[in-house]
Amino acid sequence: MMGQENHSFTGDFILLGLFSSSQSSLVFCSLIVIIFIMTITENTIMILLILRDSRLHTPMYFLLSHLSFMDILHISNIVPKMVADFLSGSRTISFASCGFQVFLSLTLLGGECLLLAAMSYDRYVAICHPLHYPILMSDYVRILMAGGSWLVGTVSSTVHTAYALHFPFCGSRAIDHFFCEVPAMLKLSCVDTTLYERGVYVSGLIFLLVPFSLIFASYVQILLSVLQMKSSKARKKSFSTCSFHMIVVTMYYGPFIFTYMRPKSYHTPGQDKYLAVFYTILTPTLNPIIYSFRNKDVLEAMKNMLKGNFLH
Repeated sequence: MMGQENHSFTGDFILLGLFSSSQSSLVFCSLIVIIFIMTITENTIMILLILRDSRLHTPMYFLLSHLSFMDILHISNIVPKMVADFLSGSRTISFASCGFQVFLSLTLLGGECLLLAAMSYDRYVAICHPLHYPILMSDYVRILMAGGSWLVGTVSSTVHTAYALHFPFCGSRAIDHFFCEVPAMLKLSCVDTTLYERGVYVSGLIFLLVPFSLIFASYVQILLSVLQMKSSKARKKSFSTCSFHMIVVTMYYGPFIFTYMRPKSYHTPGQDKYLAVFYTILTPTLNPIIYSFRNKDVLEAMKNMLKGNFLH
């Protein structure tokens, strides 16, 4: 019995993955690879543009550069392993690798939740209180926001990873997911995890519901200010921007809340992995497009960078 318990803490897991071995799955896997390359390219370009162009040295783009870096790390933590498993047919992952994947994923997910709230606050101050913007979004404040997102996400992830991985997994080692995610792993545990699930619920309130509520309130205030604008063109542009932002935010927070704030008994096999596609693969691809590449300053900076490289 003691040997079995020891094995339950250190044995390899099996990731069942997102795809089966059929021919159609190869098409979907190829699509994921294309999305992965797009995400890395978009976010890398965004970071380089922000570093090189002085016009983008603003609090909003400073926060956005951190969001892009988080998205690069997050999708790189998941997709290469998932694709390699599909192509090789080997779906095993070591206990240590699974723990690292959980830790990095929770760090980035938690940090991004806080960072998105900080970015919405930046837009709220810029539009609703433009005269106070230099004070309310000073260099100190923006560094505090970005650093706080990383720090709080890392501390929370450390606690959750250590706690979740200490549970014994006595039965099947097959995780019905394409990466190691806590809710899917808890279903394999042979002990009562109710107390820990309550802790996850509390974390969900802090990292999901509170930031999402702040984002929603910020954009409501922004829209109210936009409606008072005299220029119909400015109103239309601002309304379009806010709408796109809220769509992406909802795509990120909605499945995330649905996955992490339900009891283990309500999770159906395989359901979580399809929800996870939204906040691990799709939104990192959409973030640069929605937040940046539709902006004329970013497009101008990209044009200057291409022109400079061509002339060089």
